[in-house]
Amino acid sequence: MSTPGALMRSSRELITGRRAVAEAIGAGRVVEVLVAPGARRNQGLRAVLGAADRARVPVREVGRTDLDQLARDHRGVIARVRPSGPHVGPLSERDLAETEWAEDAIAVVLDGIEDPQNLGAAARSAEAAGASVLVSRTHRGAPVTDAAIRASAGAILHLRHARVANIARAIERERCDLLIALPMHGRVDSLNAAASLAAALYAFVLPRRLGGDR
Repeated sequence: MSTPGALMRSSRELITGRRAVAEAIGAGRVVEVLVAPGARRNQGLRAVLGAADRARVPVREVGRTDLDQLARDHRGVIARVRPSGPHVGPLSERDLAETEWAEDAIAVVLDGIEDPQNLGAAARSAEAAGASVLVSRTHRGAPVTDAAIRASAGAILHLRHARVANIARAIERERCDLLIALPMHGRVDSLNAAASLAAALYAFVLPRRLGGDR
């Protein structure tokens, strides 16, 4: 069983935050849950620990000092995760090209999203709208970090995610059916990437769900 010191050396495999940990358990990604002593008496952690018990994920109590050394703002729970599951997780550019997607599959392509918080928020919108895959850049593109997972409320763990070197090669502008812009009717002149994505996705998805493409 890994010690906190060993986990510290592989911090990229750690997820913090109650909801993100619960979603990671649901996605089959969690190897072990670390909690502070007395966690089972904590009302706020019962849902997470219940999910771990149902999934037969080991739960280990460690000192709060050890938790603090592993991660900041852990809120009493840290999960150690495996890199990916059988149906979610990273895709190479070749995988992206060779995978046979469903005819109605939705791919969300993010270009130039460098902030993990924005990546996470965008992934949350994409997963909620039923997207099958998220595509982003390897260079000048945010990786999937603990911050991104928390910002997505764990939703990013349910998505296939491809990081490609060349977005233009992965999806060419000339092949787009249409280019859209969201009208701004207030005093601000733009929305952030995640808000824009949510609005555009639902404008696209709702007609399909309600009776066919329009």
